[in-house]
Amino acid sequence: MSFQTTLSIARKNLRIDDEVRFIRSWIEKPLSIGAVTPSGRVLARTMASYVDPDSQGPVIELGPGTGPVTEALVQHGVEPRRLVLVEFNPVFCRLLRTRYPEATVVQGDAYRLKSLLGAIVRDPAAAVVSGLPLMTKAMRTRLRLMADAFTLTAPGAPFIQFTYAVMAPIPKALPGVHAKPSELIWLNLPPARVWVYRKL
Repeated sequence: MSFQTTLSIARKNLRIDDEVRFIRSWIEKPLSIGAVTPSGRVLARTMASYVDPDSQGPVIELGPGTGPVTEALVQHGVEPRRLVLVEFNPVFCRLLRTRYPEATVVQGDAYRLKSLLGAIVRDPAAAVVSGLPLMTKAMRTRLRLMADAFTLTAPGAPFIQFTYAVMAPIPKALPGVHAKPSELIWLNLPPARVWVYRKL
């Protein structure tokens, strides 16, 4: 058996393991996970593509789960040491620390972002990438999350959020904020869209 075949089998087994972990966590706490399976590769790559790997400062990921978007960010050129991964689930936190030992993994509630990362993120962040299930939260909670994210980021840095919903997860006509959606990602299951918000 060739090395490439062995590597392909190992990656497939890893994805299956991650899906089992994800499903188990979703059954236990469906509203905190927000998806039955991890983000697909095309969705993860689309989210990562909005981050400039040559930018300065940390890249904050909210709700990385088992790390499909994290992996896409690293493959896109973001150095793991720049990653600040905010995850509520302690099982996923242990997994992320094993897979990305150079990253900063913070266990906590991302909806309390300002108090959670205020002492950790000292330089303005280059981007905030969110896999949180925003549509399960009240609109005021979503707006507060984005406002808190903007207090941690450099001017013009993106707040990147995916959604399975038809409507924008955060209103696109907010004063002082520019919002732009991606094309619908049909290859994801279920199909998803990425929204990018920037403070003007």
